[in-house]
Amino acid sequence: MNKQKFLDFVRIVRPADFIFLTFAGIINAVGVTLFLTPATLYDGGFSGASILLGNVTPLSMSLWLLILNVPFFLFGLKRMGVVFILHSLYAVGIYSLFSFLFQSVFGLDFSAGSPIAGADMLLSALFGGVISGVGSGLTIRFGGAIDGVEVLAVVFAKRIGMTVGSFVMSYNVILYIIAGIVTRDWIAPLYSIVAYTVGLKAVDFVIDGFDKAKSAFIITERHNEVADMLSKEFGRGVTTLDAEGYYSHTPKTVLYCVVNRFEVGKLKAIVTEIDPSAFLVINDVTDSLGSSLK
Repeated sequence: MNKQKFLDFVRIVRPADFIFLTFAGIINAVGVTLFLTPATLYDGGFSGASILLGNVTPLSMSLWLLILNVPFFLFGLKRMGVVFILHSLYAVGIYSLFSFLFQSVFGLDFSAGSPIAGADMLLSALFGGVISGVGSGLTIRFGGAIDGVEVLAVVFAKRIGMTVGSFVMSYNVILYIIAGIVTRDWIAPLYSIVAYTVGLKAVDFVIDGFDKAKSAFIITERHNEVADMLSKEFGRGVTTLDAEGYYSHTPKTVLYCVVNRFEVGKLKAIVTEIDPSAFLVINDVTDSLGSSLK
């Protein structure tokens, strides 16, 4: 990495993000290890698979979190970018560490189920889902993801004709079916669906949309350079719109593009790197059709 690339990397990686990612990892660990796991419930994604494997193998859930997540985040390095993967691995590391601390070091009493909700599976599902959802939402909001399944979804969903959200949902349905077959208990998987559903709502609350695309309007004097770089980075078209400044009455070129929620941070970085004075507006997209976005 040359000096300029290193300086660009340092400028994009903000230390404050890691403070919030630390909280995100701890919050996720609270929801999963203090509510879901003691009630034999399953989180979504690789987190849920880690709970299941931790119950049926000698390895702990916290160790399985690293085994399952780290390789897939590294696999998505080229597609998702160094900053996203760095944020994600950090959040997963904090999540795994505090899961281990809660279960094995802090001396919490799990004999009656959840140390907080006891043996009440509904309370554990509701509060575990909400709390872990907040942790996941914070991770996404500050530039990462706390589960490698979402990276797989971004990389592979389009290739098999699915949206990112549908890919993740399908994975979780299969996970809960496997859990029911392996444990011969369908009550826990059913309650886990409740936890997953309220968890999605919590993610919605934190980042305003689990699977929403984002549309960006960019006004810049260097529109050709910005459009070229966005097209290369995201592998999809950028629309140029002719416009006129109201006060100056000078011709303007407006760029319009649609990205997924994981790409917003990279889009901002590209635009500000090429033209720090560019004007950028990002809006939610409720639905889209015929785009390479998904």
